[in-house]
Amino acid sequence: MKKFSVSIIAVFATFLLSSLFVQAADKPNIVIFLADDLGWADVGWHGTEIKTPNLDKIAAQGIKFEQFYVQQLCTPTRAALMTGRYPIRYGLQTGVILYHSDYGLSANERTLAEALHDAGYYTAITGKWHLGETEKKYLPLQRGFDYHYGLYLGAIDYYEHTHNGGLDWHRNGQPVRETGYSTRLIADEAVQIIKNHDDTKQPLFLYVPFNAVHAPYQETPNKKLNSQYHHLEEQRKIYAGMVSSMDLNIGKVYKALEEKGVLDNTVIFFSSDNGGPRPKEVTDNGPLRAGKGTLYEGGVRVPAFAVWPGKIKPGTISEQPIHIVDLYPTLLGIAGVSHEQKQPLDGFDLKNVLLRNESYARTEILINAEKNRGALRVGDWKIVLTNLDKPEQTKKELFHLKDDPGEKNDLSASQPEKLKELLERYQIYAQEAVSPLNKPKPDDFKPKEVWGDFND
Repeated sequence: MKKFSVSIIAVFATFLLSSLFVQAADKPNIVIFLADDLGWADVGWHGTEIKTPNLDKIAAQGIKFEQFYVQQLCTPTRAALMTGRYPIRYGLQTGVILYHSDYGLSANERTLAEALHDAGYYTAITGKWHLGETEKKYLPLQRGFDYHYGLYLGAIDYYEHTHNGGLDWHRNGQPVRETGYSTRLIADEAVQIIKNHDDTKQPLFLYVPFNAVHAPYQETPNKKLNSQYHHLEEQRKIYAGMVSSMDLNIGKVYKALEEKGVLDNTVIFFSSDNGGPRPKEVTDNGPLRAGKGTLYEGGVRVPAFAVWPGKIKPGTISEQPIHIVDLYPTLLGIAGVSHEQKQPLDGFDLKNVLLRNESYARTEILINAEKNRGALRVGDWKIVLTNLDKPEQTKKELFHLKDDPGEKNDLSASQPEKLKELLERYQIYAQEAVSPLNKPKPDDFKPKEVWGDFND
């Protein structure tokens, strides 16, 4: 009887382990690359003078999104990606989390990492967080990630890894002092995670948000990359080298997936977090109006693509308006995770867009709703509102993006009914928006020697 019991237990254990392996194999790995401040036109497939051969090659193997929207700045976009909800829902719609800020992404929000972790994924981030660092509860390891390497804030020195004089470089909650160009270090860490990960036990969610190509503009140590841009103006020359460095390092991560033999079971996504700043001086947003920080297309429409070998048809181009909040339900759906949660999602599942380039249910995209400005896209129409806090000076602009992607022709006077329609839709979102959390810097604030250090 004892031998029989042991045999039954052994059989059950074998069945359980086999089931886990099958489940792990059924769930694809997920890799997200997020560039920082990359101009819409600063990728090869948009005709730039900057060379991005790796991004071009990878993008050609999947679907390119030509009308992909994010938020106007770093923190709001990262929050939208992690939650599948517009930043107006939790107060991160205005500005970014600065070094003196005492807030972060609300703990009431379920992050993409938390949802995938609960579904059995090993979750790792190498790069820029920018969703809070003044309390432990805001840090990546407390928001669903098993592993973190990189920076908490933004605008760090690429070599010293400092922000406003304080070290901002960490591994799993511990400050790290090391040398090296941050773009390369972030990619090298991602490569090591891929190499060391056991895919038979857990699928992998790897989030690689570079601080590149955000200012400060610092020349890469790769002289070969830099020399090809000697003909450009000084600042754009440095920036172009930084873009090529990011491209080279994304190529290294892609190669690691290929060499590991897991590429066919990996969903890859790439995007910038907002449009490029200072258009035409350093970055280039092509035909799109304005840039980072604005609600015009140059600030919120960015280069993006998705690749899933054997599932997404190579060479596909999507002209559908898509928002980064859509990634949350899409990736959960691909991973077999329920969308049901306490907080309702703003994102839509793009699975049929990815696999068959079909249309989907979204009819409008909230660009943003702030105290003094806002914007909304409905179909091909877009309303941009400024000076909302000064009714006598409020400006209402209306554009038809299909005919006028550069937002040069304001149709508000000739299309009053359409203006009214979009304004009414916008006001619904504005009424739902919670108060922004951003605050001015306290007079007595003193910079820290190490940001986000809780080991004292």
